[in-house]
Amino acid sequence: GLGRSLLQPLGWGFEGELPNTKKCLIIAAPHTSNWDFVLGMLAMLAIGLKANWMGKASIFVGPFKPLLIWAGGIPTVRDKNTGAVEQRIKVFQEHDKLVLGIAPEGTRSATDTWKNGFYHIAEGAGIPFFPIYWDYEKKVVGLLPLYHPTGDKDVDIAALQALFKNVKCKFPENAKWQNNH
Repeated sequence: GLGRSLLQPLGWGFEGELPNTKKCLIIAAPHTSNWDFVLGMLAMLAIGLKANWMGKASIFVGPFKPLLIWAGGIPTVRDKNTGAVEQRIKVFQEHDKLVLGIAPEGTRSATDTWKNGFYHIAEGAGIPFFPIYWDYEKKVVGLLPLYHPTGDKDVDIAALQALFKNVKCKFPENAKWQNNH
């Protein structure tokens, strides 16, 4: 109730429904603003979704660190090869139930591509993607149907990006990849 009680007065609602799956990789896009994180956390509370999420390690500092970890945060070092993909695959293999969220762009800054790590995590763990978006124009958090990787990374990423083509993000100039479709 807390998430809904905070989202509704702001005019935000939901489209779609939660999938019936024990394991999946949420891909939340387009990610162009810090507000995406706030909306994402409120949406998880509102729909009762227990999920972990990956965030850059630099936000896990000071008094916020325990709170972010309690809220499902997993610090990720992005500036060097740390084997994060292999670590996430192993975590999925070790758990009967796990939902992990990630922004496929890997940044809020302007980008015309998605990173590949999210794809390799899902493919390596044998799990589907659960696409979620925040449409700032319609004020809607959208829950899309599961998408199962086919093994053709380029085809799958293009298909996933097409799902977000008409989503109006907070800062469209940072989601250059949306113009590729």
